[in-house]
Amino acid sequence: MKKGILILFVLVTLTLAACSSEPAKSTTAPASVPADFVGLTNPLSADAAIAGADVFKNNCVVCHGSQGHGDGPAGTSLDPAPKNLPELSAIVADDYLFWRISTGKDGTAMVAWKGILTDEQIWQVVSFIRTLK
Repeated sequence: MKKGILILFVLVTLTLAACSSEPAKSTTAPASVPADFVGLTNPLSADAAIAGADVFKNNCVVCHGSQGHGDGPAGTSLDPAPKNLPELSAIVADDYLFWRISTGKDGTAMVAWKGILTDEQIWQVVSFIRTLK
């Protein structure tokens, strides 16, 4: 009887400890990049971030905020909230950013910018996103 109570006590303690710990944060990209985009790298120089800042200001700030933290005036009411771009850019490659900006994301307010922005403008935005802290 004492052995059973001890085992039960240990199991309950382990269960409670597991429930109180924080979940592990993912350090991988949120989704796999489609084959058409895999391996794309930004063909522009770092100076493209200057032009990218203007494109970002005119098209992205309303949702992502001026520093890309997902706290723009429209972003605060979106569900799901816009991505925190400095955090995202730390864990994804250029191909992911170019793909996501180009095609948007179903189930979110992230629209496809391909056809609205040129490929060069999208790469400029990628350059600017890389400067965000």
